[in-house]
Amino acid sequence: MKRIYLDNNATTAIHPDVLKEMLPYFEGFYGNPSSIHTYGQETRKAIEDAREKIAKLLNAESSEIVFTSCGTESNNHAIKGAAFSLQNKGKHIITSKIEHHAVIEVCEYLSKKFGFEITYIPVDKYGIVNPEDVKKAITDKTILISIMHINNETGTIQPIEEIGKIAQERQIVFHTDAVQSVGKIQIDVKKLGVSLLSLSGHKFYAPKGVGILYVRKGLKIHSLLHGGGHEKNRRAGTENVPYIVGIAKALDLSHKDMAEESKRILYLREKLEKGILDKIEYSQINGHPENRIYNTSNISFDFIEGEGLLLSLDMEGIAASTGSACTSGTLEPSHVLAAMGVSPTKSQGSIRFSLGRQNTEAEIDKLLEVLPNIVSRLRMMSPLWEDKQKGIETQFEDSKKYH
Repeated sequence: MKRIYLDNNATTAIHPDVLKEMLPYFEGFYGNPSSIHTYGQETRKAIEDAREKIAKLLNAESSEIVFTSCGTESNNHAIKGAAFSLQNKGKHIITSKIEHHAVIEVCEYLSKKFGFEITYIPVDKYGIVNPEDVKKAITDKTILISIMHINNETGTIQPIEEIGKIAQERQIVFHTDAVQSVGKIQIDVKKLGVSLLSLSGHKFYAPKGVGILYVRKGLKIHSLLHGGGHEKNRRAGTENVPYIVGIAKALDLSHKDMAEESKRILYLREKLEKGILDKIEYSQINGHPENRIYNTSNISFDFIEGEGLLLSLDMEGIAASTGSACTSGTLEPSHVLAAMGVSPTKSQGSIRFSLGRQNTEAEIDKLLEVLPNIVSRLRMMSPLWEDKQKGIETQFEDSKKYH
């Protein structure tokens, strides 16, 4: 059975050229970058070359790039680092209700353990934050705003530039979790107006285990890790040279292929969505119809549970997800869909398809071939579907093309 992978927001396969770039640093070039001998100088040069390349692609300075282990670490470092550094000015943080758990749980930790006040900005039915709501939430104690760039579950794109201008006007540190945007669209940290930006390599064909935190020049934040002077005293720990080389190569490749790949993948996603909406009644897209990243489709299928649908798809060799991979073990409805006003029952019947560079039109055709029958079979086993067939009114009667 040929397997089909439609879960690229969870992780991506390493690009062959990225792996090729990394291999020499597992064998011939293995010196500790902190060592002053030739072995160390070789790997130090590789790190600094990678840092320079990444900075150029993000329109940043090389001194503003800090290498981390992943997006979660970058988010933790950004939020905790800014909070602890600036708490003498105030202890109020603004974020949104649809953030990744690597942001929400950090904010909850700061609230419970250190007495920070957290304001969670709501979103509209499409999952978009209103910049005016952010502006109204600012107080004289606000020290940090953290709003994600692109939502990992629905793909909605947030008005980061507008929020960045508000933050700059009020001289408030602004962080964005850009894990789902870097590598997919052009990112200019200056244009976005951010002070801190998090990204993760395995979302754009670099290996798992390497991320980046952009820290605007002049901003001092507390270190998350201690034990050495690495990364200019900002992140202790011997640098992961092969992976740093890999993330720089992956980001470079993504920019070279971006224009062509974005059009190709958007075509596949539109075909996927049209096929599902045409073939399967009582299905709808969650998220904005236009202001959404081109590779992501979150769809609710009424009268069934998403877990059963995923298992059935997996038996057909098709991989998708019910949302964030970091919460795939929980039966709780998506907090993102809940914030958008999606009912718990509808949310339980939602799955996410996220496309990538390896996907083909033939794979989308295969999905559209097997999915209607799977949904039909699962609905036949659903008491809610039985009620529907009997004419009993249900909460699904208001299903639309887009929520």
